[in-house]
Amino acid sequence: MLFDEVVLGRRSIRGYKPDPVPRALIEEIIALATRAPSSMNTQPWNFYVITGAPLDRIRLGNSERMAAGVPQSREFRTGQPFAGPHRERQVDVAKQLFGAMGIARDDQALRQDWVMRGFRQFDAPVCIIVTYDRVLDGSDDTPFDCGAVTNALVMAAWSRGLGTVINSQGIMQSPVVREHAGIREDQVILKSIALGWPDDDFPANAVVSNRKAVSETAVFVGFEG
Repeated sequence: MLFDEVVLGRRSIRGYKPDPVPRALIEEIIALATRAPSSMNTQPWNFYVITGAPLDRIRLGNSERMAAGVPQSREFRTGQPFAGPHRERQVDVAKQLFGAMGIARDDQALRQDWVMRGFRQFDAPVCIIVTYDRVLDGSDDTPFDCGAVTNALVMAAWSRGLGTVINSQGIMQSPVVREHAGIREDQVILKSIALGWPDDDFPANAVVSNRKAVSETAVFVGFEG
């Protein structure tokens, strides 16, 4: 694909075919992604790529603990709940997704089922957990760099026909994730990426989220006209 086709065509995928993804293809995607820029070439990122039985155990443990009311234990700071225009955009995309899936506002059962799908990494055949070196914990550059490599990864995946969705629901219970993914103690769990072949019959996969116009998001200084 051309670069513009990748960027404009990519969307978050929340429904996947069960087909496995070849390890060689994932390695190729990661190799491309790690060409992303990082502060002074520190490359603080690492990836734990999980499939099969270990991923099933993470899904089960994460879902059971969340359903039982065990407090979430994400390792990277979560910040404050969204408010103002940020909350409005969050609600807007939720409305798009629920509308596509036929989930009514008052249908608590279907809404809860949707939440549980997130805890299961949307049943994708592969989960990539992004971590960073704990020695860099607290650095402002580190999460920025990890965001850059994550963006490069999802774009590289899309260019090869694979779908992704970046999420935190699948790593809410970090002890479960650490145990079954074998994540070293010198790593901090940052984000997870569900990855697999998109199911074109899954309605939510057709949703394209709205974006701010350039006139809303960019300030040009020193340009004529």
